[in-house]
Amino acid sequence: MASKDLVAYSQSRAMLAIIKASFQAILANPSALVFSIAFPILFVLIFGAFRQDKGIQYSIAIQEGSDTSHFFYQTLAKNPFIKIVHFSDSASLRQALLRGKLTGVLRIQQSESTEAQGGVAVQFYTTTASSNTLGGFLQQLDYLALQQDAAQSSINKKVQLLPPQIEEVRPYRPIDFVLPGQIGFSILFSTLFGIAFTFYGLREQLVLKRFFATPIRRINILIGIGISRLFFQLVSVTVLIAFGHWVMDFTLSSGGLTFLSILLLTVLMLFLLMGAGLLISSVAKADSSIPLLINLFALPQLILSGTFFPVDVFPRWIQQISAVLPLRHFNDALRKISFEGESLLSCGTEIGMLIGWTVLIYFLTSRLIRWE
Repeated sequence: MASKDLVAYSQSRAMLAIIKASFQAILANPSALVFSIAFPILFVLIFGAFRQDKGIQYSIAIQEGSDTSHFFYQTLAKNPFIKIVHFSDSASLRQALLRGKLTGVLRIQQSESTEAQGGVAVQFYTTTASSNTLGGFLQQLDYLALQQDAAQSSINKKVQLLPPQIEEVRPYRPIDFVLPGQIGFSILFSTLFGIAFTFYGLREQLVLKRFFATPIRRINILIGIGISRLFFQLVSVTVLIAFGHWVMDFTLSSGGLTFLSILLLTVLMLFLLMGAGLLISSVAKADSSIPLLINLFALPQLILSGTFFPVDVFPRWIQQISAVLPLRHFNDALRKISFEGESLLSCGTEIGMLIGWTVLIYFLTSRLIRWE
């Protein structure tokens, strides 16, 4: 009789209970949600926002004072292979020409020829940095001029293409873009992981508590950890620059002075990242959450800050987000100093942003740091 009262053990119900408990454990882990859902959505938004230009698009600036009311300019602006860009000042335009980001500059003026009254003379100016797009654009220009001439019934509407002016400049090699980004990538993750795990381990293993039994001040503990990390990272940056310069012809426009400027800028960025590492180790409640917090801080910067590809491939709204990220300003300043030969003083905007981030991070760290 007692055996009949016993309820048979249900394997299926037990399995369903395990499935439910396991699923609840997954949902309780924030890293699973972030890496499985949040980051993929973020990357889809970022990479899905790449410009969908078909074929090669030539970026052209129009010289100030050009005749933009002429029909030839209107035809130029409507061409799907030509993008007319505008610059706030001549220095920005010059920088784009030197880096090969701009195919060239067009000057469109009323023709002075008595046989072409009402026509225009078109002068094209570029540099050797844009040699990869020069030939294709000149073909487009010839085609547009022929199209314009065929569309006009009067000889007085002809388009006169003057011989292009090409300035010989220092070549802008891929390494001049890649190496600064890789320096930023290297110090970003190694410093964050190194500082966060080191400080967390010292606290959880009660090493810091033992330090408190000695006369050493707390600030000296942080300075000791920071100096060792700073020295290590500067050695690694030096090796990267030396390898890039001697093996891959990375440009150091002013030689040793440029190298020292890069190291000084790197020191500022390292102070910022060490503060971020301390902040992350203080916020983390378990060592397993440290990689999640580091990736939340670092991965968006890695994608949006011009580390692997230029920021201007993104639409404007993503560029505006990128403009507030510290790694973006570090990368930009490195490229200005190394290739364009600018001094640290001329990188005031970038250095100001890095200092602002440093002050904010250390303010938060001073409020949230955990010693025990």
